[in-house]
Amino acid sequence: VPAGLAMVLVVVMGVSGSGKTTVGSRLAAKLGWKFYDADDYHSSENKKKMASGIPLNDEDRIPWLCTLHDILRREESSSQDAVLACSALKKMYRRVLVSGVSAIESNQPEKPGENVALKILFVHLDGPIELIARRLEKRRGHFMPLELLKSQFDTLEPPKAPENFITVSLEKSLPEIVMEIEKAIFSG
Repeated sequence: VPAGLAMVLVVVMGVSGSGKTTVGSRLAAKLGWKFYDADDYHSSENKKKMASGIPLNDEDRIPWLCTLHDILRREESSSQDAVLACSALKKMYRRVLVSGVSAIESNQPEKPGENVALKILFVHLDGPIELIARRLEKRRGHFMPLELLKSQFDTLEPPKAPENFITVSLEKSLPEIVMEIEKAIFSG
């Protein structure tokens, strides 16, 4: 990290098939940062549900998002830059990534120092459903049936101000996408 640049947490987000894992892992490798794939942290119940084509509901997702928040929090406290690939489709999901469980239980008494929001740059990989559907058809062994793609687009709440985000077109090449994210990170 260039001198004077604060620690960076990047969440590469978007619907399934938008290339989050590819982009996130390439970015992390290029910058020498840690990479996490949110899919690796789903409970086995969640994985079973998705494999049977049942969309996850908020109740399924909240504990998963809290786990991811804790990972990011841990990296931040050890001053480790990190990239997380995570769909983060709804504003509320992004709030949980930023603030943890306090995003939901706003009436809980705060433990001192626990409620400091993480500074996360959300990178929204955005593109037309046809393009993503074509990509998903080419993928083998991925647990996202095509029917679920439409439900993802229905769920998607694209980030907007005052959220800290950039939107990147996934119609660009992988090196272009990575370069664009790098620029955003280092120009602050």
